[in-house]
Amino acid sequence: MNKEERKMLNGEPYYAADEELIRKLNATKDLIWEYNNLRPSMREERTALIKKLLRKTGERFLILQPFYCDYGSNIEIGEDFFSNFGFTVLDEAQVRIGSHAFIGPNVGIYTACHPLDAEERNKQTEWAEPVTIGDNVWIGGGVTICPGVTIGNNVVIGAGSVVVKDIPDNCVAVGNPAHVIKKI
Repeated sequence: MNKEERKMLNGEPYYAADEELIRKLNATKDLIWEYNNLRPSMREERTALIKKLLRKTGERFLILQPFYCDYGSNIEIGEDFFSNFGFTVLDEAQVRIGSHAFIGPNVGIYTACHPLDAEERNKQTEWAEPVTIGDNVWIGGGVTICPGVTIGNNVVIGAGSVVVKDIPDNCVAVGNPAHVIKKI
């Protein structure tokens, strides 16, 4: 691990165009291309590729194609995980998803952050903030989960929501920005 990757994983500003980071991104993209081009019936091969790509998985999971991520090595999924088509994870920081999590189609989880100042942004400076999702969570279709968010256990996030702050256990949250509408 080089200096820029260490800074990235520590949540510090880092140079996103670092050669080693780009090499790792491209290696991941090659694996994702391979995964997304396997026949859906090739379940064993798909499972083996995801296990190679992600940091940690449960024994039972299903990620429908297409799936996209930046590194893969910063993603952990629990047991009985399911994601529908178009799941995208920008995993510059850790992304931890618990057991019995269901992810609807076209959901995005983003950990990458960019400076508001254009001059600094144009230097390709970034930092990242982790995302944590608990057990027994259902994320509806088209949801966006922003950097630094924690979603508790036993939560439902309504379709199309944008989650910009933490969501506590045992509730339903919807909207932009997502807010709790019901305890469950």
